[in-house]
Amino acid sequence: MEHVCLDLEGVLIPEIWAEVAEYTGEEQFKLTTQDLKDYSELMDMRINLVESIGLSFSEIQSLVDKMEPFDGAREFIDWVRDNFQLTIVSDSFYELAWPLLRKLGTPAINCHYLDIENNQLKGYTLRQLENKKKVVQSLKDMKFKVFASGDSYNDIQMLQEADLGVFFQAPKHIREEFKEIDGVESHADLKNLLIENSSFIGRT
Repeated sequence: MEHVCLDLEGVLIPEIWAEVAEYTGEEQFKLTTQDLKDYSELMDMRINLVESIGLSFSEIQSLVDKMEPFDGAREFIDWVRDNFQLTIVSDSFYELAWPLLRKLGTPAINCHYLDIENNQLKGYTLRQLENKKKVVQSLKDMKFKVFASGDSYNDIQMLQEADLGVFFQAPKHIREEFKEIDGVESHADLKNLLIENSSFIGRT
């Protein structure tokens, strides 16, 4: 059987922290894993900034509740689930991602956890180091053929480990740095690529 692993933010939904940037006016929240290669550096910056401006976790949650998936993302997810096994593999957090997952039909997700005390964001707990890469490795160990797609530096290991890894609307500087990884610009393009490389489905 074949398994599809998809990043969440940037592939199926907008960047959550970009919404926080719009709400607070703090431009640093717009930095993502498309900008910084070190995920710990990025998250530490976000948490310190949340604390410095006194932003409550419920305020962040209210922003997420108002967000919507990208146009066509739900339809794409429905098609993938009808033809493949699917796991969302994300460096987001269950506490933030869940409202948006419901809008996507609640697909399976593998991501991290936030540490929250008294409505304040205090830190985070990683599921495991190199989580995205290890998810793909585990699926391959179970004899799945794995397709993967993402848009950022933190997706590189996942894309390289997969039988077929492809960028989704990745910025130019990342595409140029990893020229060996092909890219697509739409869910329709990604669907066609999956069809072309699948051993189970035809061109319908």
